[in-house]
Amino acid sequence: MTIRFDGKVAIVTGAGGGLGRAHALDFAKRGAKVVVNDLGGAVDGTGGSSDAAQKVVAEITAAGGTAIANGASVTDDAGVAHLVKQTMDAFGRADILIANAGILRDKSFAKMEFADFNAVMAVHVMGTVKSAKALWQIMRDQQYGRIVVTTSSTGLYGNFGQTNYGCAKLGLVGFMNTLKLEGAKDNIKVNAICPVAATRMTENLMPPQMLEMLKPEYVTPGVVFLASEDAPTGTILTAGAGIFSAAQIIESNGINLGHGADADTVAQYWAKISDFTGAKHFTMGGEQTQKFMERLQEKPVVG
Repeated sequence: MTIRFDGKVAIVTGAGGGLGRAHALDFAKRGAKVVVNDLGGAVDGTGGSSDAAQKVVAEITAAGGTAIANGASVTDDAGVAHLVKQTMDAFGRADILIANAGILRDKSFAKMEFADFNAVMAVHVMGTVKSAKALWQIMRDQQYGRIVVTTSSTGLYGNFGQTNYGCAKLGLVGFMNTLKLEGAKDNIKVNAICPVAATRMTENLMPPQMLEMLKPEYVTPGVVFLASEDAPTGTILTAGAGIFSAAQIIESNGINLGHGADADTVAQYWAKISDFTGAKHFTMGGEQTQKFMERLQEKPVVG
């Protein structure tokens, strides 16, 4: 099976380098018309120039593909509106959003200013939300859409000095979890990629031999699959160095302690509460509620 995107239009944010560039090049190679969005700023989000996006467009067109550049910041309402208008004016449709744009403002929580938190949340969370919102009705009208948000191991598991980044990245999983439900009836699939890659944001954290093993293009196959016709929905796919795995939020079966339970009872039964044998992954919040309703039918440990 060959995954193709002929007749489809893909918008890739933060596509002037690193992961976004690799994604844009592969979508174009597989027949998609690509909108290369990049503010062209520094890793911390300062500055800006559309030169990076233009260079990627030149790469795509030189290889026989079709692409246009856009230099808007995904945090700017007017810029995002222009991004979508530019896409529709040029190609008449928008099928795929790869929400890849991101910045870093790493500091320990004790030293982190609110400005560092706000800037990271604005790009990662609201930049993804604004882009998706601007495209949502178009995708609904088309009865077709694929959205891939970018999460991180920092969001899933934590990382020292990245409270802002981790908060943003797990927030995007929550965004995906509800958006997948709202998009299902309109054939809009929403997934998350969790990349392990050497980019501008990680080049100072890894030795050269590790950077070589973690090229951004080794993540791209996972992104392209998540945006394909037969993609799953609501999936977190981790990818790096040619290694792919799926991540889930799971919940233990727990125990019905009863209305008479107090904090001491919780402590007494903590081993049982936190036993993940037979743990389940829920696909919506209502499934967890259903579990609680079922457990209520059991005889409680405490009256």
